[in-house]
Amino acid sequence: MPKAIEQISDLTVGHVRLGYRGGVSGSVRHQAHDGDKIMVRAIGDFGVRFLGVDAAEMSYPIPGAKKYVQLSDSRWEAFLSNPFDDKLPAFDPPLSPGLRKYLRARVGPGTAANHFRHAVAAEEALEREVARDLKVLGQPEEQFQFFLVFSYEVMDRYGRFLCFVNRNQFHPTVPEPRPASYNERLLQEAKVSPFFLWPNINPFRKIGSLVKAVIPPGKANDIAEGDETLSAIRQSLRNAREKKIGIFDGTDPLRLLPFELRYLARRYPPDRWVIDLGKNNNVLIAPQKYYTVPNMEDRLYLPEEFVPLFMKAGWKRQD
Repeated sequence: MPKAIEQISDLTVGHVRLGYRGGVSGSVRHQAHDGDKIMVRAIGDFGVRFLGVDAAEMSYPIPGAKKYVQLSDSRWEAFLSNPFDDKLPAFDPPLSPGLRKYLRARVGPGTAANHFRHAVAAEEALEREVARDLKVLGQPEEQFQFFLVFSYEVMDRYGRFLCFVNRNQFHPTVPEPRPASYNERLLQEAKVSPFFLWPNINPFRKIGSLVKAVIPPGKANDIAEGDETLSAIRQSLRNAREKKIGIFDGTDPLRLLPFELRYLARRYPPDRWVIDLGKNNNVLIAPQKYYTVPNMEDRLYLPEEFVPLFMKAGWKRQD
């Protein structure tokens, strides 16, 4: 069975039937509300991508292969031992010398195995959280429901919902207080890395207008520290770094961030600008200089299409 929404070639497509009415499939007359609306139900499953987080990849297409290849495969070990080999396809556009130097210190023998270990740890952590919620709610798997909260972007180009995900608990304190989202729980445990993308995270996602959600120049740190959820998550990551747990493990830290692995494999450099949440300035950091913000919880990524909004507000692009 196909996914309900999926990517085929360069198109995002969906598979649906006429919707239900009274517990059975409705007729065309029932489901066609007017000339440009119709009620449907999905055929197949939906993919859901957690907002604000980035987990190590279990599998990903390696250069020269269209299908996903598990990171435990020897081809990944060979590739990540030297992703700058002259025999590999060139980066288009080229990587900057500074980014190449930064990445060379993070790759090499054992990088693929390291990434795979952290991918397994993240997957197992999510499974434990869901299993715990099943137990707390006293529900079998077939009755368990997720609660999805969407942001500015509802779906990515692969047809996956972009969400904050939690267990569906009708009463906020019964059978126990509703926990944080899985997104937040995994970050608190440092099982995943943060990937804060404007405007899809607090507090920007709660502002109805993109124009109003633009950060005033010189206020990024104030706003980040002033939002309870974002401030707590950033602090939990700093705590994990000090304790050397999760992706900051003292003996086996995550060497290559997930988005770094992806762009190395795609042979296409990062293209999102960066705002340093640790500072109150007006500088939009160039995409290939994201690493100059040393702590990942201080990086707020800004898609290229939103840069003009920030520049109009007084932000300056870094050369």
